[in-house]
Amino acid sequence: MTDVAGSLWQRILAGFAQSPTPQVTTLELMIVIALATALSLPRVSWRYFGLLATVTHELGHAFAALMTGQRLGGIRLSLDHSGTTTTYSRGRFPAVWSTFWGYPVPGVVGAVMVWCGFNGWGPAAMSVGTLTLLASFLFIRNAMGLLITSAAVLGCALLVLFVPPEFTGHVVISLGLALLVAAVRDLAKLSNVHLRRRDRLPTSDAHLLYRATSVPSAVWILLFAAVVAGSWWAAWQPMAQVLAAGRTQ
Repeated sequence: MTDVAGSLWQRILAGFAQSPTPQVTTLELMIVIALATALSLPRVSWRYFGLLATVTHELGHAFAALMTGQRLGGIRLSLDHSGTTTTYSRGRFPAVWSTFWGYPVPGVVGAVMVWCGFNGWGPAAMSVGTLTLLASFLFIRNAMGLLITSAAVLGCALLVLFVPPEFTGHVVISLGLALLVAAVRDLAKLSNVHLRRRDRLPTSDAHLLYRATSVPSAVWILLFAAVVAGSWWAAWQPMAQVLAAGRTQ
């Protein structure tokens, strides 16, 4: 066990060196997009991958809270993809800021991962993700949250240990695209809560922001969507280059 932990730590540290830029073909990009969609759209795979999106969502709240000097009370996660992040703030702006950065964060993280994958920083993205998940153990406050986070850490550790650095970029692009798809799916779910499942409004970040600012929930949902759309635009740039190169061959 000590040897495995030592090897993992060494691979995490080694990941911060830039690796060769992966040569992604048009065919591979199509396969990656299909895999990302398969992770985030079908209910069978979403039941599990959606938990990673939930972890990313709640860590977005937590990081935004720490950015604004709030005290982080803890994170609770459930198998039904729900989660809560408890923060303590003395001002309105910090509370609004941390509440906002939930739904957009899987999209932002996904775009960063896609960029890293295409530019030789796939191993670094995997190392940062593993360290972030390990650090999140300090804030998990329920047994199911510990189980979900442990599974995510195990998945990252296996990828760090057994995926060759030259192939990690391809994996990171796939995961990044899957998170981008997940961000859209979660926004659709949020919109459905406001349109059809209004009994669940107390759990909606957009509703909480409305209560804190009097700005309509619809405006907050549009802002969430704007950030996710911007993330998709950023992620599309390297993919568009691959597709353009494929057309000229």
